[in-house]
Amino acid sequence: MPVTLSIKNAREDVVRRLKARAARNHRSLQGELLAIIEEAVNNDAPVSPAEVLAEVQRLGLRTPSESAQMIRENRDGH
Repeated sequence: MPVTLSIKNAREDVVRRLKARAARNHRSLQGELLAIIEEAVNNDAPVSPAEVLAEVQRLGLRTPSESAQMIRENRDGH
């Protein structure tokens, strides 16, 4: 049985971009949101250790202290 979902307190800029995305995909806003949700849950496959390692290497992380420094720099806008 279908269930009705509700999204509260969505920022106007997010809603505007969602509406534009829906228009590009020839869908209603509701249809676009449902497509996004379905894609998210359908692609929720477990990540293998090899995939995690590849992402760590792609990001250039080597030690926990380096990753913490990168997070600090990103947070502080550097």
